Amino acid sequence: MGSQSRGRRGRPAGSGRRAARGPDRTAGRSRLTRRGRIAVWTGGVLAVALIGVAGAGTWIYQNLDGNIHSADIDGKIGGDRPVNSSPGSKNILVVGSDSRDGDNGKYGKGLTTMQSDTLMVMHLAANREWATVVSLPRDSWVNIPSCDKGDGTASEPHHFKINESFAIGGSSGEVADAAACTIKTVEQNTGLRIDHFMSVDFQGFKGMVNALDGIEVCPETAINDKKAHLEMEAGCQTVRDEKALGYVRTRYSVGDGSDLGRIGRQQEFMEAVAAKAQEKLTSPNALYGFLDSATKSLTTDEALAGIKPLTALANEIKAVPSDRLTFLTVPNYPREADVPTDKANVVWQYPYAGNLFTAMAQDEETDKEKLEASTENPVYANTVRVQVLNGTGTQGRAAEVADTLRTAGFTVSSVGNAPESAKKTTVGYPQDQKAGAEMLASRLPGSAARQDTEATPGVVTLTVGQDFKALR
Repeated sequence: MGSQSRGRRGRPAGSGRRAARGPDRTAGRSRLTRRGRIAVWTGGVLAVALIGVAGAGTWIYQNLDGNIHSADIDGKIGGDRPVNSSPGSKNILVVGSDSRDGDNGKYGKGLTTMQSDTLMVMHLAANREWATVVSLPRDSWVNIPSCDKGDGTASEPHHFKINESFAIGGSSGEVADAAACTIKTVEQNTGLRIDHFMSVDFQGFKGMVNALDGIEVCPETAINDKKAHLEMEAGCQTVRDEKALGYVRTRYSVGDGSDLGRIGRQQEFMEAVAAKAQEKLTSPNALYGFLDSATKSLTTDEALAGIKPLTALANEIKAVPSDRLTFLTVPNYPREADVPTDKANVVWQYPYAGNLFTAMAQDEETDKEKLEASTENPVYANTVRVQVLNGTGTQGRAAEVADTLRTAGFTVSSVGNAPESAKKTTVGYPQDQKAGAEMLASRLPGSAARQDTEATPGVVTLTVGQDFKALR
């Protein structure tokens, strides 16, 4: 693991089968389908339909159904939400959560709020002919809106890593509050309307692995990660209990220490969990233990809180052709490229991240290979010189926006007033600055880049209109 070279963005080369070889190496075993991966990643409990527990006895059904926690989040998100522009499609936000309470406390010294380790959005097309799952790295540097903290106070809007939204909302210890702030943050930064929410707790994950008698992993080098409480020798071995949790959480002691690498390992590990579940859970006792752990750790919005609605969702996923299920990580690059002092976070790569979210919002399928090919040469924010003009009539507005741009890594060349008031925020550019202008415009919801023959060469002009809200 530590000595692996890197292949595709954020994924260790050759680690897909090495991370969990048990389900693949026995003759006659089939490789896990993408459908199986979605089943586990969307909370494990979707396996209810996918591995045939739908016909379980009434008592088992009712007991599992009662395990699932529901969160009333609709009244907590607030207004000004994106409009669902593709009726019939579904956007489901999935969070791997860590409350730091009880047995989870050992995984976050000094952390007193709820945390999220995994964040992704699954888009299920209206015609159910395709689906896309997009991972959002927890270290994504984004705009965190003002959120209700659950204690009668609200946070101030600011930029920080995206997983802080779960912690801010979860200050009270309530998943509903944590979910509301996370949904609000994801919606503001992606433009997607989130229809459903799922949160899976660490301890439930451990129970799922234990019910399968562990999962085999094959690290290429020894791992010693004090933060993840993990010590492992190199070579193939079966992990369960705390070792399984540590393995999916380890980061700094493996590969390049990035969250992107951890996302890849988590996906591979869960692939193995789903494959082994399909193979092993043939006895009622084993199946019940697996699903009991999965459902006890699951919190959803009220509309999904039950075996019946989750089974219905699983059946919709089953209807999607296996070659039309796409797994992506939002295009990104290290924030260090724009802000040299920040060596820990990533920023989403625009305009491609914006294009991806727009396509999802409009229920249009994304070509993964084309997207990955187009993101090979990022336009970094610090290469874009911006002139900021105030078209709002509010004194000091241009200076405020300029400070936001500088924080994001842009180079602000000057600040001034626009020749006339502007309702809409616009980005004008000379011929030599098209790429930079389009990148900036895609980070400003509702704005567009237009060529300006009178623009200063080498400088992009941002005219701040009355509709300006925040920089993504």
